[in-house]
Amino acid sequence: MSILNVEHLTHGFGDRAIFNDVSFRLLKGEHIGLVGANGEGKSTFMSIVTGKMLPDEGKVEWSKNVHAGYLDQHAVLERGMTIRQALKSAFDPLLQKEQRMNEICDMLGTADEEEMNALMEELGTIQDELTLHDFYTIDAKVEEVARALGLLDLGLDRDVTDLSGGQRTKVLLAKLLLEKPDILLLDEPTNYLDEEHIAWLKRYLLDYENAFILISHDIPFLNEVVNIIYHMENQELNRYVGDYDHFQEVYAVKKAQLEAAYRRQQQEISELKDFVARNKARVSTRNMAMSRQKKLDKMDVIELAAERPKPEFHFKYGRTPGKMLFETKDLVTGYDEPLSKPLNFSMERGQKIALVGTNGIGKTTLLKSILGLIPSLSGSVELGDNLELGYFEQEVKGENRNSCIEELWQEFPSYTQYQVRSALAKCGLTTKHIESQVRVLSGGEQAKVRLCKLLNRDTNFLLLDEPTNHLDVDAKDSLKQALQEYKGSILLICHEPEFYQDVVDEVWDMSQWTTKVF
Repeated sequence: MSILNVEHLTHGFGDRAIFNDVSFRLLKGEHIGLVGANGEGKSTFMSIVTGKMLPDEGKVEWSKNVHAGYLDQHAVLERGMTIRQALKSAFDPLLQKEQRMNEICDMLGTADEEEMNALMEELGTIQDELTLHDFYTIDAKVEEVARALGLLDLGLDRDVTDLSGGQRTKVLLAKLLLEKPDILLLDEPTNYLDEEHIAWLKRYLLDYENAFILISHDIPFLNEVVNIIYHMENQELNRYVGDYDHFQEVYAVKKAQLEAAYRRQQQEISELKDFVARNKARVSTRNMAMSRQKKLDKMDVIELAAERPKPEFHFKYGRTPGKMLFETKDLVTGYDEPLSKPLNFSMERGQKIALVGTNGIGKTTLLKSILGLIPSLSGSVELGDNLELGYFEQEVKGENRNSCIEELWQEFPSYTQYQVRSALAKCGLTTKHIESQVRVLSGGEQAKVRLCKLLNRDTNFLLLDEPTNHLDVDAKDSLKQALQEYKGSILLICHEPEFYQDVVDEVWDMSQWTTKVF
């Protein structure tokens, strides 16, 4: 049974086409992975099927009475709302029924016999619905999911706008799971989640009886939870049965077959054109030439899609720093209250270290305290000599109306336009991306612009906060290789062991230092 049908979908932004005559269907019980390079339109597709965006052409049809729940990577939570209120809002339809039940109880005192019977019947129906949907265990359900995603530790009465990007993602995900929609639509749910909570989400999706569509660049995660792949590339959407690894095998064979057919056809076209050119003027062979020309005219010409530029990351190494990069003395990090015990540790030249631990534990806060971007609550950080720091921030707030060219030119005013365009192209951005405003790019494309600024600066110490979030598979592979080849030191926050374990030589677990109880 088809739950969602998308037919002849065409959409673009300005002169940049995203989809061309795309069709898609979602069947009951399908666990779909929606994959493709950054900027191919995965999040745009989700916005169209959820009605947040209207397509230029085509139609989107959902089955009747289907409730779709959408985890949007760009969703905003309202100021003044607590985590508890945000989670309980998943049960708004039931809470409204409870309100109606209370109204009925108030009306019973003044109702005549006929009204009383009607009100009692409605009251019974509402009570049955509330019992059926476990209304009276809402608080327990909220606490159960909040505990599973590490939200209890933050305090459920905390304002949602005080949370980090990762913590907000957890709140939105928890709310969505509490809603128990018929269909889950998840846009990069593992971004900002730590290993423990990714494992919990993996178990949840494996046991999920309904259908879901999942956008993710986390290949091990995809392989375990999906059974259908839809691949978005060059304005097309193609369906493959199986996990991501199987899709890659089939896609490689399909691509090789198409390239072989293209070469054979091009050879045939060349031979036909040559025959026509040599024989169309001679009376004796004119008819044969015309016959071959007709064959050429009717031929369905195979076209190979233009290869997307693959990112090539190479970090510039500056001067050699002193032996000690930084040293902390009784450093206590935090904002209103301490996030860490007094810390006494140091990092030396040449070390490559991954900083791991549950979200909200203070990894980003520690990084910013070392850099001096936020004051410590007590203690000190002493930076070493001759440091050339390169900092990749986990999230950048606000709308950036600069074009990509302007963004890089502001950072490197001495660059020529050719140098700016070349630097952005090496990061896997096309001409249309490069000329677009940063704010209209996908999360992965924006990350590539920010990486581009870092790559073109001399550094000897990189401090990277979740640099793989939003990056597609090719970009992750190139970044991993660049970090492996980098001659400087690295302090890396990352939740993907398959990425950092081949880059670092040491792992620091912040759960040993935190004041938080888990």
